[in-house]
Amino acid sequence: MPHVTLDTPLGPLVLVSDGQALTAATFDGSPPAGHEETDAVLDAAGAQLAAYFAGEPVAFDVPVRLGGTPFQASVWAALRAIPHGETISYGTLAARVGDPKAAQAVGAANGQNPVAVVVPCHRVVGADGSLTGYAGGLDRKRALLDLESRQRSLF
Repeated sequence: MPHVTLDTPLGPLVLVSDGQALTAATFDGSPPAGHEETDAVLDAAGAQLAAYFAGEPVAFDVPVRLGGTPFQASVWAALRAIPHGETISYGTLAARVGDPKAAQAVGAANGQNPVAVVVPCHRVVGADGSLTGYAGGLDRKRALLDLESRQRSLF
């Protein structure tokens, strides 16, 4: 499976492709077995992510294939609709996917997002605006939100 490790200011980000779409982007993840090998999807994802981390405004348009359950897919699609530089609560996200009482289930689906940054699960915060849960760690979540707040004026 094609994969590369992208060096970012927040540490290594392992990108995986199935040749047609980005299937994973994980901080501190273990790359698939075998040597690193790139493809057009990984080249595009790497270029977009490099620009993003360099502080440039980026509208990620690399194709993604996320898998998951239908509920997870609805949550992940809703994540991609959160505007750059903005945050929403788990409860608001639950309402957007059609079940306002499913904030915990939304949080669980959010935590299973396989494509960090491109599918912006870091933009979801607690009801009081506090930073809660992020597979890459709260320090990374804070850094991503800070980066986006600086970029927002460029969008």
